[in-house]
Amino acid sequence: MTDIRFYHNAPDRLRVACVLAAKASGSGRRVAVFAPDVSTARHFDQMLWSFQPLAFVPHVGVDSPLASQTPVVIGSRLDTLPHEDVLINLGDEVPDGFQRFHLLIEIVGPGNAETLAARNRYRRYKQQGFALEAHDLAQRSGE
Repeated sequence: MTDIRFYHNAPDRLRVACVLAAKASGSGRRVAVFAPDVSTARHFDQMLWSFQPLAFVPHVGVDSPLASQTPVVIGSRLDTLPHEDVLINLGDEVPDGFQRFHLLIEIVGPGNAETLAARNRYRRYKQQGFALEAHDLAQRSGE
């Protein structure tokens, strides 16, 4: 069954997603990143290139011929993402087919719309009986 972790009070949702993708891939995990649209996918891709000046997070878009061999893959449809280990959801809805992943990461920013959407996702996962963890980023440093 999929474990689900919510990281809330994220000052910058995409930056936190970069940190978590880097940590997961750095520890040998394979990461699929669900971006709800092309603009979000492009922005996240650009952030992965520059958020750590002295490090590189190997990543590609789902259409790359190297997608199955690359630790972090970004795409807008779960059924096309090659990895089934970690899923980072950058969307505001529960992604269809998330159950095939071992771990789902949800990142909640400070805005009211993001918080409301995250509460709805949390409630839906809980109703379906998934194990949920909540992590308050306001109480942690460096993320």
